Amino acid sequence: MSKNIGRISGSPSPNRARIAREVVAKLEADPNVKRAKVEAAQMFTYPNFFSDEECDLLIRLIDGAARPSTLLAVHEDPEFRTSSSTDLDRWSEEIWPIDDRIAHTLGIPPVNAETLQGQRYAPGQQFRAHCDYFHENAEYWDRMIETGGQRTWTAMVYLNDVEEGGATWFPRAGVRFKPKKGLMLIWNNMAEDGTPNYDTLHEGMRVIEGTKYIVTKWFRENAWIKGPVPTYYSGGEQRT
Repeated sequence: MSKNIGRISGSPSPNRARIAREVVAKLEADPNVKRAKVEAAQMFTYPNFFSDEECDLLIRLIDGAARPSTLLAVHEDPEFRTSSSTDLDRWSEEIWPIDDRIAHTLGIPPVNAETLQGQRYAPGQQFRAHCDYFHENAEYWDRMIETGGQRTWTAMVYLNDVEEGGATWFPRAGVRFKPKKGLMLIWNNMAEDGTPNYDTLHEGMRVIEGTKYIVTKWFRENAWIKGPVPTYYSGGEQRT
């Protein structure tokens, strides 16, 4: 693991380190998953994770409820995040099987996952370089502790090909992914010792031509959902 100045954002965590070991083992045992050739972060790809029909369904749902994307913390750059977002209903008949499948591919309990979010990028729109983890010295951190704690893994799926632009660029890790319909990109936002990994800094690059659609699933270190869930969720296992 490379030296990482971003580790000032948090402390080592045995729990997050354990989650990382378990997820890596699960992904490496899956013949559909390929590990990205980078040393700076634990990163994987899963081609054709969604069918064409699933991608088209999610695009329709995103278009039907899109709103301007927001940021957890105020940023002085008005062009920092200019996409549209849609929070998808995880308990709906259409979404829960998709939601569940993402979680089980990583081997993380679905209750640790935030609501599946769709994003749409029109020409000229972007999300400048950022990290998905939370800064543990930020004023919002206490609220995050109450809702599952630190973000550990991210799973992002491209829902369409993009004519030009729209790549996901990890400048510190030295890798760039072009949108490809159905491709899932998975990465650990933590270093191997459970500290936030600044080398996961990434950018949703500006779309030049076409429209880019993705869905993103963020996983917490502890349960994000509080209380019981429907019995059909997580393969019929009742969780609290």
